[in-house]
Amino acid sequence: MVYQPKPVTLYLIGDSTMSEKEVQAYPETGWGMPFKYYFDKGVVVENHARNGRSTRTFLDEGRWEPILSNLKKGDYVFIQFGHNDEVQSKEQSTTPEEFQANLAKYVTETRSRGGKPVLLTPIARRHFDEDGQLIDTHHQYSELVREVARKFEVSLIDMDQRSQKLLKALGPEKSVFLYLHLDVGQNPNYPDGVKDNTHFSELGARMMAELALKGIRDLNLELASHIPK
Repeated sequence: MVYQPKPVTLYLIGDSTMSEKEVQAYPETGWGMPFKYYFDKGVVVENHARNGRSTRTFLDEGRWEPILSNLKKGDYVFIQFGHNDEVQSKEQSTTPEEFQANLAKYVTETRSRGGKPVLLTPIARRHFDEDGQLIDTHHQYSELVREVARKFEVSLIDMDQRSQKLLKALGPEKSVFLYLHLDVGQNPNYPDGVKDNTHFSELGARMMAELALKGIRDLNLELASHIPK
């Protein structure tokens, strides 16, 4: 009998920009949905991201404990929060100090089980000013993620910078196709239409997933060997 090593599990934890979506939300798509299809059989992607979660509420709801319990040596945890942490009017928000402490907890506890944490900055919102210049809406909390990555020497995929570069290249008009924009009557799930500059269309989710994949390759993570060329 030929020995078949267990596949590496790649856990995704984060918020609605990454999460699986209910059927009634279609065509809204989290980037974690197409992401899992880019790997060979040596990697199993488990998407535990959930809409509306922050670093704190993900912990408070007990969503982290089962992941930690199942982590085995060599597994990865991709950690992407910020959208809900940074909006101080939201119940699930965190202070900068709490945000960094929670990120550090995910990192250190992943490592305690022999896992490999990877931090990701939040993906840019599509906010252009009147002159067509992209507004950086994550500046503070993205930098907080970078600080934790430096302090704990954690691999970082800077999704904020990568997605901003993409949005700037596309500009205000073409970038609209990456986000959930629908006219009245265009889709039965959104009869009144929708203009959402945070959440992604199918195309946008796929392009964001491809940014994450490029980040894996740029970091030369072992995961890269499981992405067919």
